[in-house]
Amino acid sequence: MARDTSPAGEERLRDADRSQSTILAAARDEFAECGLGGARVDRIAERAGLNKRLIYYYFEDKESLFQAVLEQAYRDIRTEEMKLRLTDLEPAAAVRRLIEFTWDYYLAHPEFITLLNSANLHKARHLAESRRARELNSPLIETLAAVLERGRREGSFRGGVDPVQLYVSIAALGYFYLSNAYTLSTIFGRDLTAPKAKEERIAHVVDLVLGALAP
Repeated sequence: MARDTSPAGEERLRDADRSQSTILAAARDEFAECGLGGARVDRIAERAGLNKRLIYYYFEDKESLFQAVLEQAYRDIRTEEMKLRLTDLEPAAAVRRLIEFTWDYYLAHPEFITLLNSANLHKARHLAESRRARELNSPLIETLAAVLERGRREGSFRGGVDPVQLYVSIAALGYFYLSNAYTLSTIFGRDLTAPKAKEERIAHVVDLVLGALAP
């Protein structure tokens, strides 16, 4: 079927894009707050200010909507990572920037952490069914591999570092701290959510990762 390129047709496409973006934002907030199991399409429609039938028209069911929200969450973080231009930096500066960006992104987007928590409760089956999610993650690993190889050639990094393992470590060192900050604060009797504690944490993570990469 030929695309409708008339002004009316283009406006309908823009309306559809706006509606889908509004639905995804409302669904993101609902899933982040209530998890997949507790989320309700009625509440998502209310948050979005749209008819529930429109949600089903675009996304079929709650499961498909959750998958779309996860895809968008990864698309958002990968889009921001691409702006870092890591290959333009010296290897150590590039890794430092990625660490600090990841930490700052988690702080600015706590919903990202809670969405991943919910996805893992369901064994990531929604991501497993998503080709888009895997495609969105591969460029970052390729970039990190290039940074590591350049560092090895220049003598600033040791060889044999797996870029996937490195990224998992960078993500985990921030993710675990923030997702467990309240329990850890209670157990150790220190307010790990305080600004000074967060500053100390990111400094520690940078030192830890760069120290592990040293030749």
